[in-house]
Amino acid sequence: MFKFLKPAPTATKKVPKEKIKSSYLWHQTGVLLAIVIGYIGYYIIRLIFTTEQKSISQTYGLSTAQLGLVMSCFGVGYAISKLFLGALSDKSNPNHYLATGLIISAILNFGLGLNFAFFFKINNRTVSLVIIMALMLVMSMAQGMGAAPCQKLVQLWWGKKHRGTVYSVWSSAHNAGAAACVAVIQLATWLFHSSIPMVFYTGSIVALLIAAFVLITGSDRPASVGLPPIAEHDGDAPTTEEGKIDQEEITSLSLPQIFVKYILKNKLVWAITLTSMSLYLVRYGIMSWIPSYLTDVKGFSDSFAKWLIGIFEIAAVPGVIILGAVSDLLKGRRAAVCIACVVGLIACLSIYFFATNHTLIVVILMLMGTLIYAPLTLVGLMVNEAVPKFAVGSSTGFMGFFQYLFGETLATALIGILVSKFGWLASNVVLYSAAGLALLLLIYIMFKEKSNPRMQSK
Repeated sequence: MFKFLKPAPTATKKVPKEKIKSSYLWHQTGVLLAIVIGYIGYYIIRLIFTTEQKSISQTYGLSTAQLGLVMSCFGVGYAISKLFLGALSDKSNPNHYLATGLIISAILNFGLGLNFAFFFKINNRTVSLVIIMALMLVMSMAQGMGAAPCQKLVQLWWGKKHRGTVYSVWSSAHNAGAAACVAVIQLATWLFHSSIPMVFYTGSIVALLIAAFVLITGSDRPASVGLPPIAEHDGDAPTTEEGKIDQEEITSLSLPQIFVKYILKNKLVWAITLTSMSLYLVRYGIMSWIPSYLTDVKGFSDSFAKWLIGIFEIAAVPGVIILGAVSDLLKGRRAAVCIACVVGLIACLSIYFFATNHTLIVVILMLMGTLIYAPLTLVGLMVNEAVPKFAVGSSTGFMGFFQYLFGETLATALIGILVSKFGWLASNVVLYSAAGLALLLLIYIMFKEKSNPRMQSK
């Protein structure tokens, strides 16, 4: 198992010079398909319980509090696992690492189906609930193996001048994965007469097929298949603080050494991470409360308000990809694109809070999807570009820890408490404050980005 996860050795046979370009294109296509479809597979597994919570509650008698307890196990475990397992990906074959996490997730998800099929019938609900919580907690650890290798592969296979577009295409897998999960659930429900266990089994089978696809189409770093590093291939190499060309893809430094030197002591990584945390607070502060806010305050029907969650997610995809490409056209000035988005977001928040016309609110909600997800995507790319390639997993995990443990938690728990005591105006204040903090941090990042040699091309 550990041998399978080790980085592939450098190929002894090099690709002939006249075939390098075509070979690069072939492998880049395979890698892009692997990371996009692979991460969709992660989302299919991740969202089955969340999507089916109403049916699970009605069929097995779980209360809302119990459902929330199960989902909180996933959230906390996922935040911690992103920190540690993200860093571990720096010492692994990223393609094998991506597939392994998906295989483990599928097996544990199958276990959830077995629990609903058998243990709920032969054991009491308390024992079954503990089993579900344990499975969700362990599954969250496996899910933490998804994002970091994908982001590392983007750094390894594409130069800075194309990375914004490619990274944005991969990031759209988050939104596409949510839609794919619903499709898998609907298919399983139709085929197996609304059987909850069969929904989980079907999701696991689909995920295992996707994992096999990842292993077939993906690759480790270019050197492992006889190709030159991307910096040498496209002439778009970042430089180190000492002014040297940075082509290092692996290192002899230990994970603690990498983490301390390139993450904890890196002010730019901290600024980008806190920006992402603030934007996550806005993301979940809007998305998580769409049904309650729009029905309680704006007079929307409950059924239509639920559909708007999906619309908020899917509507963001084209805009995110376009703005990622724009950041490439601006020669990697990603902070400037983010600033423009956050300024637009603050304006949209004002309309969302105070408008009464339903059509206008829906349009603004769709627009906010792009204005939130685009900077979230680009800051995720920037935190990777601020460190060497061998520290990408560590930077991804570090940022993910703050996103989920603080950003998502504050957006759900804190806003819920404040709204119950002070009304929805308190939510508005929190979201304005988070967006304002993100804007200030992005202005700082923009100036640091210009002077940081690692984030410039040579």
